[in-house]
Amino acid sequence: MKRYLPIIIIIGVLSVALGAGVTLWRSAKQSQSQPSGELLKPAPTAAPTQSGAPVKPADQIPVSQTGQTGTDNGHARGGANAKVTLEEYGDYQCPPCGGLFPELKKLEKEYGDQMRFVFRHFPLQGHKHARIAAHAAEAAALQGRFWEMHDLIYQNQAIWTPVEDARANFIQYARDLKLDIDRFTRDMDSPAVAARVTADYNRGSAAGVNGTPALFMNGRQMNPNSVTPEGLRMALDYMLGKKK
Repeated sequence: MKRYLPIIIIIGVLSVALGAGVTLWRSAKQSQSQPSGELLKPAPTAAPTQSGAPVKPADQIPVSQTGQTGTDNGHARGGANAKVTLEEYGDYQCPPCGGLFPELKKLEKEYGDQMRFVFRHFPLQGHKHARIAAHAAEAAALQGRFWEMHDLIYQNQAIWTPVEDARANFIQYARDLKLDIDRFTRDMDSPAVAARVTADYNRGSAAGVNGTPALFMNGRQMNPNSVTPEGLRMALDYMLGKKK
């Protein structure tokens, strides 16, 4: 028995080493199967609303081909069957949102039908004109021109932000878009438009949004530090299977 003892010890050591190697290999495979935590936050868990009804985690709320998220209408453009849905909660008066706007436009053009872009309102209380700007976009949406108004508002952010009453600016944009001005001004002040903007804001709050711009990719909120042109492309490429 003593003669075989060294052999038994060697076999035992090799078995332990092999087991550790298999464990490390499995861990490495699992870490490669999901994007870096530096890009995407963990999906939020369900939380009760004031009525006691649970809020569905964001990664379980599908965005349909018509741009609807759950029962809420969402303003969407891009591929109806896109593999990646990029959803923004934005404030029209927010400078970082204004800075991100042209970059998002570039991404939409670059990725085409591979990406679907959804915009939701999240007007911050500290921004004097943010809510009326959101109302202007929704009033234009009732005449089928949401995206045109959305783009004009962001493109001219530096012009209307410092004025005392930005309403006149938005009415001029409606004229530029050949909208029915009487209807547009009525809709800006309507309860239906106010409810739509509030619904977006409440949805964002339930999903954990507390500032803008807040971006979600396929239902998972992006790390704010990754909301850069480079970070967005890296996350999009990963989701599309273009791993680097």
